[in-house]
Amino acid sequence: MSGKINLVGKIGSMALIRDGESDIDYNIFSRLGKQLKPGMVWISSGATEIGRLDYLNRNGDELVGDEEEIKSDYASQGQNILMENYRKFISPKYSVRQLLVEHTHFNDTEKKEHIRKFLHRCPQQNAVPIVNYNDPVSYYENRRREISLLKNRGNLPVECVDNDETASVICSLVNAPVLLILTSVYGIYAKPGDKSTLIEEIVARDKNTLQEKVKQIQLACVGASRKWAGGAFAKLEYVLPPALNGTRVLIGHAKYNINDILSGNAPSTRIEVI
Repeated sequence: MSGKINLVGKIGSMALIRDGESDIDYNIFSRLGKQLKPGMVWISSGATEIGRLDYLNRNGDELVGDEEEIKSDYASQGQNILMENYRKFISPKYSVRQLLVEHTHFNDTEKKEHIRKFLHRCPQQNAVPIVNYNDPVSYYENRRREISLLKNRGNLPVECVDNDETASVICSLVNAPVLLILTSVYGIYAKPGDKSTLIEEIVARDKNTLQEKVKQIQLACVGASRKWAGGAFAKLEYVLPPALNGTRVLIGHAKYNINDILSGNAPSTRIEVI
């Protein structure tokens, strides 16, 4: 038997950090904890940034050296803090389960099916799965080599180092009707950084038209909020496949309740074939 998954959600790193301060935004965790429940799959960024802040606060300076090694070290330090806060704020009547994934898991049919079954068991077992990319054990050169080998075999591999892509791949894997992306901005802007240009809807009556609309909007999307982030262009690229397959995609600010974004009572960008 498999349980129904109603929503796949993802929250970005900077949405979990207090603006202008080197600390976790516990209000965000508290708000999320009250809303996350079985039937949801939650992809959470934040391990690397939280680990960096924790290291900085404990040692007074940041790590220096090889960038990939630094990212691995920060992610490893931040993972347990991330999960500790989800367990603290999610209702005690629900189990909380961590799932660390890598690109290889989604480029292997057997592993992918194992993950799909695991996620579908969670609603039956009253559990909320928290998913994150396993940064501590995956590094750029090895990942690039593995991806290159897959391409040489004629495959179209996914990398999943960006959790927007991870959320999109998982959404398609479990056939979720809704994909919610929570960020530190209100959605997709026509002019980067200008919230008055929020694009509330990117919708069309057929797949080809929706794809063309997304591509046009991507032309204005440049830059990213921070190091290791893909920005709005990548976000649109990743969420397009599930949208084309019938999923309602919503991109909104993490300061709003999930239900308010889903019901249209909070600003967001909706991407959908209608």
